[in-house]
Amino acid sequence: MKAGDPGAGMGGGLGGTNPALEFHDLTVAYHTKPVLWDVDLNVPEGKLVAIVGPNGAGKSTLLRAALDLVPLASGYVRVFDRPYGDVRARVAYVPQRESVDWDFPCSVLDVVLMGRYGRVGWFKRPGEKDRAAAVEALSRVGMAEYRDRQISRLSGGQQQRTFLARALVQEADLYLMDEPFAGVDAVTERAIVALLHELRDRGRTVVCVHHDLQTVAEYFDWVALLNMRLVAAGPVSEVFTHDHLNATYGGRLSILERAATTLLREQKGSMPDR
Repeated sequence: MKAGDPGAGMGGGLGGTNPALEFHDLTVAYHTKPVLWDVDLNVPEGKLVAIVGPNGAGKSTLLRAALDLVPLASGYVRVFDRPYGDVRARVAYVPQRESVDWDFPCSVLDVVLMGRYGRVGWFKRPGEKDRAAAVEALSRVGMAEYRDRQISRLSGGQQQRTFLARALVQEADLYLMDEPFAGVDAVTERAIVALLHELRDRGRTVVCVHHDLQTVAEYFDWVALLNMRLVAAGPVSEVFTHDHLNATYGGRLSILERAATTLLREQKGSMPDR
């Protein structure tokens, strides 16, 4: 379904079900330069969603707009039909690893426990129940044995797993993840995919900024193609087509496909996760 067509980006045919995430007439500008322009997008509940587009398309900004982290030039965002501030406890966020100060002096367990503050409050110490939930989340991502390790001593894949565990202990209904597969090896990628599918199967909504075109159809069941404007959105089987990708990437598509395939092979063959 194309942007501008009736129902484009409007929930993938879920009838009257309210979307988990709604962007209406959304425009975001940095220093008067638009980054997102007139975006209308409804993300249905219970889907595993990829946000796909070229560098500079506004993908990360879209997530930040949902989290009320950037000012809007126009339009609005609703999360479960409410302003984000009303439902923030229902939302978990996994940022890009590059945006985090990994030299901050805290342990893996400390980072995961931060995900419980939305439930216990910032002025209370997490209790034994919270610590047990954090340890269980670390076990689910294969990081229990690293619970006392300083986060600066983790590999890229281990850092990503730690942030996923932090999101898990929030017990959220909506998960927003900014390139969760970036810089991880094949083992970690498979573990992340299994976890995302488990969340989806439990009725959670997961929205991921994703850069690898080769794995969209394999990993996700719903996709939004973005290049400052929304190009198309809906089920992968309907929207993830060559015509829509060409409209999103232009003449760079074939080059990007070849480069992505080559880079993926190199990463999988050379990046340890220990």
